[in-house]
Amino acid sequence: MTHNATILGGIAGTSLTPDEAAFFRAADPWGFILFGRNVADPDQLRRLTGDLRAAVGRDAVITVDQEGGRVQRLRGPHWMDWPAPLDQAGAGARAMWLRYHLIGQELRAVGIDSNCAPTLDVAQADTHPFLRNRCFGTDPARVAELGRAAADGMLAAGVLPVVKHMPGHGRAVADSHHDLPTVTACQADLADLDFAPFRALADLPMGMTAHIRFTDLDDAPATASRRMIDLIRGDIGFDGLLMTDDITMNALSGTQAERAAASVAAGCDIVLHCNGSIAQMEPVVQAAGAMGADAMRRADAALTRRHAPDDADIGALLAEWRDLTGAPA
Repeated sequence: MTHNATILGGIAGTSLTPDEAAFFRAADPWGFILFGRNVADPDQLRRLTGDLRAAVGRDAVITVDQEGGRVQRLRGPHWMDWPAPLDQAGAGARAMWLRYHLIGQELRAVGIDSNCAPTLDVAQADTHPFLRNRCFGTDPARVAELGRAAADGMLAAGVLPVVKHMPGHGRAVADSHHDLPTVTACQADLADLDFAPFRALADLPMGMTAHIRFTDLDDAPATASRRMIDLIRGDIGFDGLLMTDDITMNALSGTQAERAAASVAAGCDIVLHCNGSIAQMEPVVQAAGAMGADAMRRADAALTRRHAPDDADIGALLAEWRDLTGAPA
């Protein structure tokens, strides 16, 4: 059975309206993404995730951005307020596994079974501030080590990680939410540094593209570039489900429907549309179309990695994480 090649996030509030439920039922997106506007408390969030799955009549993937630091949609007092990843990278791989396992347990408890993390971008001295402290460091081997720990921690909690931003956002000095970043480094340097963590974690089930133009490779941003998607599949070796970064971001040009069509034509499996009314989502759904055979194969393979959370003594794991990181109790 195929589905529409979208993950939709245009849910206006903390509960699903009848119009939204009817739209999602007809659109049949592969999954959903939630934001702070959709989050009030655990009971409410469990109802919302249940209603979203009921709208499409299946156990659809529901994802979120829960990295820690500035980028986390579930916050106190009901959930942990996690420090930015870079602030705790020095604590080591075990601490990173614990951190993301605990995040995963929090997410699964409210019906969220995917997380748009880890960020495998390699930080540079001039990496844009919107991204820099979301990274794990400046050394690609270290980024890969900590990224693997984060991904494994989430998988053990039954949460599908989404590695981002493929094939690497670290050299960008512009914020792709507002402008199209341009990276002029040669392909050999990109392969040695930026692409290396993604190559090391190419076996993971889901990934997200970068809205970045790599001038040594193509004039189009990676999300809409057949050459860059082929590089992600070939040179990097990633055969997981590949979703775009949010196509409502200003790094991309054209209408949102044109952006969706260009992304699918370039080889992306799924179009991520994070913000917009039903009227704004409708043309994107139409432009994205039904998932192709390869996209469905990758989607089904990702779903085989989703399972019930491992039994865990949350209190003991949290105490160990605090001991390793020096985080206050």
